[in-house]
Amino acid sequence: MAAKRGRTGQRLELGLQLRQLRENCGLGDRGAGFTRKQAIQGTRISEAALQRIETGSLNFRNVGDLRKLLDRYGVTDDDVIEALINLNKESANQDWITQYRGVMPAGMPGFVGLEPEAHNMRAYHPTLVYGLLQTQAYAEALHEVHKPMEDTTWEFIRRSVEVRMKRQEVLTREDPVKLRVVLGEAALRYPVGGADVMRDQFAKIEELSALEHVSIQVLPFRWSYRATDDFAILDFGDELPPRVQVDSPWGAVSTSDKPREVDRFTRRFDAMVASALPPEDTPAFLHQLEREL
Repeated sequence: MAAKRGRTGQRLELGLQLRQLRENCGLGDRGAGFTRKQAIQGTRISEAALQRIETGSLNFRNVGDLRKLLDRYGVTDDDVIEALINLNKESANQDWITQYRGVMPAGMPGFVGLEPEAHNMRAYHPTLVYGLLQTQAYAEALHEVHKPMEDTTWEFIRRSVEVRMKRQEVLTREDPVKLRVVLGEAALRYPVGGADVMRDQFAKIEELSALEHVSIQVLPFRWSYRATDDFAILDFGDELPPRVQVDSPWGAVSTSDKPREVDRFTRRFDAMVASALPPEDTPAFLHQLEREL
């Protein structure tokens, strides 16, 4: 299973298994699991490092640290130990994301690495076309608008757009991710790059909306319109817990697999789906906007 995953997915699986072993080992106080602070006693691992490992953002550089931690958790099965060691080794290899880490905000590489692992994705954006739906011209124009404010270079823009286009391959591969997107009306009315760019962008949204595995709805301006921050929910089936991703105001990306947070954003998304126009109305809405350009 792990060999079929990308590096980010492998780190996430390793972290999940280690967290479960720590919490369920029965070697802590009163037969409970260890806290992270208790787990690192007698090891060279810091509490912060263990937290990053368990959340899938880091792996072990020294396999001896992993062996010592497993011994601390009472793991004696050689097959389990070897499987986790191999998972740690594979997750350390570089993937295509590595070369683009310098152009992505904090937290984004981990999220991008998980997109190909998802079975289903749900996303909401109130003011901009969602990244997986953008044309190259729209993405370039969007970066150019922010260039003076962010003080970025043209090379930064080129590589950032490359990442965005590469991410869209999850929709065109042999076994595509199922995507459901709700766009606020403002996302379609906000002019990016001029009329020609917007016409092409509308055409791409209509083309994608015709795909069986893609559903796109518009949340129009009315009493039910919700101008909240954008977010995405990734569902990995039974293999890994779902995660929610939210962009922060300062440009970083936050993700969480806490059931309370995932459930909260799932309820929010479901409410927007219920308030938005049905997917079959999206082409007509786009045609109306195109006539207004």
